[in-house]
Amino acid sequence: MDKDFDQRFFQSLRAQGLNVPAPQPLLGGRSNLVWRAGDLVIKLYLRRVENPLFDNDPTREFAALEALSGTGMVPSAHRRGEFEGRHWLTYGHITGKPWQENPAQVAQLLGRLHDQPVFKKLPKGRNGSMALKAQTRDILDFCSSQFEQVAELNSLCPRSHVAPTKQECLIHGDPVPGNLVAHDGTLTLIDWQCPQHGDPAEDLALFLSPAMQFLYRGVVLSEEEETSFLQAYPDPQVTERYQDLKPWFHWRMASYALWRCQAGEARDHVAYDLEKAALVQSIRPSSA
Repeated sequence: MDKDFDQRFFQSLRAQGLNVPAPQPLLGGRSNLVWRAGDLVIKLYLRRVENPLFDNDPTREFAALEALSGTGMVPSAHRRGEFEGRHWLTYGHITGKPWQENPAQVAQLLGRLHDQPVFKKLPKGRNGSMALKAQTRDILDFCSSQFEQVAELNSLCPRSHVAPTKQECLIHGDPVPGNLVAHDGTLTLIDWQCPQHGDPAEDLALFLSPAMQFLYRGVVLSEEEETSFLQAYPDPQVTERYQDLKPWFHWRMASYALWRCQAGEARDHVAYDLEKAALVQSIRPSSA
């Protein structure tokens, strides 16, 4: 985007009666443009680029903010619309910082989220090892220019079989540290572009991912922090299922990190190495 586009966009919002004084860019997300303007956050969705793991759906995001209004788990929904073919929405700004510490608090938040009613028109998430295997194969197909790494990851494909769960629920789909705002002793989830009706173990895996922790927090979780998270999650059946699927989740995320490496960012290569190491560690007992 250029400054001329930004000015036209903000003028359009003001013409619709929105108070957007001196919008300031916010850092964080990798998919869209975000500003703060007074008490509002303005999000402008970029034109969709195919992403093999994370959707970028403005309709689902606004629906999630509305459905979870009053729970304290989401910002307050405000307005939405389109400008020159791009979707936008506004929601209440939360003064806080991206999550850094206390994994148990995140586990408790996700436990509350997974107990919320599922709202309409949510897509089904991937459920069970066969579905994760198919999805990961699709991701690796996007990495055809990295033949050696793809071959290595294919050789590390887990061999366990984990059946689909019937315990599907509302999941965030991207609960990484950058999407958790710590404020006033609590946490709020933002960036609801890819919620699903799916396996709750999915959210646990995304939060615990070494690649995602490194990219959004700068450091992976320690063994003690991971244990604290899993012990604090309220449903032991879900944490047990996560443990069973752990190699599959690492395999998928390593493949996604490899796809991100094609953009050439050094930190994506570090994220790939971290996730691949976790994958090797997770399958070592079964391959011994």
